[in-house]
Amino acid sequence: MAIDLHTHSRYSDGTQSPGELVAEAAQSGIAVLGLTDHDTTAGWYEAVAAARSAGIGLVRGMEISCRYEGISVHLLSYLHDPDAAELTATVTDARRARLVRTRTMVERLAEDYPVTWEGVLAHAGEEATIGRPHIADALVAAGVVEDRSAAFAGLLTTHSKYYVSLPTISPIEAIRMVREAGGVSVFAHPRASMRGRTVPDSGVRAMIEAGLDGLEVDHRDNPPSARVKLRDLAEDHDLLITGSSDYHGTGKPNRLAEHTTDPAMLERLAAAASGVPLIGG
Repeated sequence: MAIDLHTHSRYSDGTQSPGELVAEAAQSGIAVLGLTDHDTTAGWYEAVAAARSAGIGLVRGMEISCRYEGISVHLLSYLHDPDAAELTATVTDARRARLVRTRTMVERLAEDYPVTWEGVLAHAGEEATIGRPHIADALVAAGVVEDRSAAFAGLLTTHSKYYVSLPTISPIEAIRMVREAGGVSVFAHPRASMRGRTVPDSGVRAMIEAGLDGLEVDHRDNPPSARVKLRDLAEDHDLLITGSSDYHGTGKPNRLAEHTTDPAMLERLAAAASGVPLIGG
């Protein structure tokens, strides 16, 4: 049974609607899919209807933008109450901040390249969480770069003169909010060094002490040697161990179910949550 717990739709930086994503997952033989758009649950309703129609399970989730001592952290929240006041307000603020940040980056890029704000918006859904991937798509359309990967390796990297830092909350606070919303928190791709600096061991321990529920161990951005250490750490602290694709449609080379989660871990995750239930599966 293939279980892929980390994917994105056009409500954040994926290239498919939730319905299209679910349909492709079903065709790919996935039994349970996790929809985890950045800082939004807007795609949940469509995904639930599509999952029921396709006869596959759905784990409703969200990927929360955080920062630990200046280092970017992505926290996956699963099966939380989408109406929890504090968490909802926090991610709403994050989307607004991301919009301002993205527009500023476009203004900087426009001084040197044929990219416009209107061009960026043309590559995002109406309710999408606007971010760097949409700038990348506009740069590709303008012939500036070959694909999203090239854009993130150059013009959109954190070391680029066009880059603007995103104000975000601490993962320690996010873990608390997720728990209070009845959700389960998992540290996404914790050793993705190719994305920039990674959280030191002391920071990971602080997150565990704050109530972190799991680690996304099997992910293409975690080097094989790091996965071994992450698995040992998770087992030492009785944390959930997840694996997933981080699929973005055509937005990234990641493929559905290239990494998966053990059914026993999904059972633990569903049992620990009290916000919303697992759909099917």
